[in-house]
Amino acid sequence: MPTSTLPPKTLAFLEEVDRFGAHNYKPLPVVVERAEGVWVWDVEGRRYLDMLSAYSALNQGHRHPAIVQAAKEQLDRVTLTSRAFHNDQMGPFLKEVAEATGFAKVLPMNTGAEAVETAIKMVRKWAYQVKGIPEGKAEIVVCENNFHGRTTTIVSFSSEPQYRNGFGPFTPGFRMVPYGDVEAFRAAITPHTAGFLVEPIQGEGGVVVPPAGYLARTREICAERGIAFMADEIQTGLGRTGRLFCCDWEGVRPDVLIVGKALGGGIYPVSAAIADDEFMGVFRPGDHGSTFGGNPLAAAVGRASLRVILEERLAERAAELGAWFMEELRALDSPHVEEVRGKGLLIGVVIKASSGPARPFCEALMERGILAKETHEQVIRFAPPLVITREVLEEALLAIREVLAA
Repeated sequence: MPTSTLPPKTLAFLEEVDRFGAHNYKPLPVVVERAEGVWVWDVEGRRYLDMLSAYSALNQGHRHPAIVQAAKEQLDRVTLTSRAFHNDQMGPFLKEVAEATGFAKVLPMNTGAEAVETAIKMVRKWAYQVKGIPEGKAEIVVCENNFHGRTTTIVSFSSEPQYRNGFGPFTPGFRMVPYGDVEAFRAAITPHTAGFLVEPIQGEGGVVVPPAGYLARTREICAERGIAFMADEIQTGLGRTGRLFCCDWEGVRPDVLIVGKALGGGIYPVSAAIADDEFMGVFRPGDHGSTFGGNPLAAAVGRASLRVILEERLAERAAELGAWFMEELRALDSPHVEEVRGKGLLIGVVIKASSGPARPFCEALMERGILAKETHEQVIRFAPPLVITREVLEEALLAIREVLAA
């Protein structure tokens, strides 16, 4: 969108960011000033429907009253102790996460990438201490088109050239296989295979849904071969796809569950690696940690965030509304749309290459009061807060129909 068409107030903010910030993002030219529920307002006073939810970090909606209240109360008590001391929120937080997920232990961190790094370290150490793989030889199988974060180790096993270009040398110990291909995974296994790291749906990769049975079959192979099944549910978990976790669709219980984003309820970054004692027991004091991981503010926010998801039955809401919304999107029968795919309220609308990239469609939606974002050039991702109503989605469909028919 040409900057000359932007209002002066918006343009001033964008110029400030451009001048003083690193150019590592290409956001839509909207400057959000306040938010409530499924709505955001920009500095010009214009209201937009948030159809991205901060990449699923806002499953509970913007500023959910119960989560905001929990944060306010904790801000008045204590916010940070570091792990040098205990605090009265972390224990209850760990217990509530463990009970909700059905695992024995929870290791709290801050960002999703930190939780993935935690899981990698845990599984490698388990491989050496428990499985008996020779020191320094452990391998983790990953999938093409993955997105698990942007740390140096994580981009080491990315198949996206831009994520790697200029950032080497890279961390060894990873084997890559095509996503959704059970036999390719089986063929990649060696005596040194320690784990399999997989997204139940590849969100950043374009909302790519694997073939039915893929998760269950690879889970079975992992159990048969003594390989740790590591599910990255940072984006797909906590109700987004219509189940508490996307793996639940196929009855899969991973060995290591990785969560983040919505665990912080859009208030504060909270993440965790979750596993049973066999895996978590490899850690000893000094092996791994985080100054802010498990801090009392994060724990209080995490408790409230999880409680909202469970008590308001947001997973069930996502299943019902998502199934209906996807059918409505398919029924638009747009000449520009190649495919509509997803689960729950994680939906990708794939724009045909002949119609150009998805970005102009997202800009046209923004002009009509809907904020969505392209991913992998050709995909518009629709992932609204799970508190959205059918009535609001019906109204949004009018604008979406207009854009996709243009």
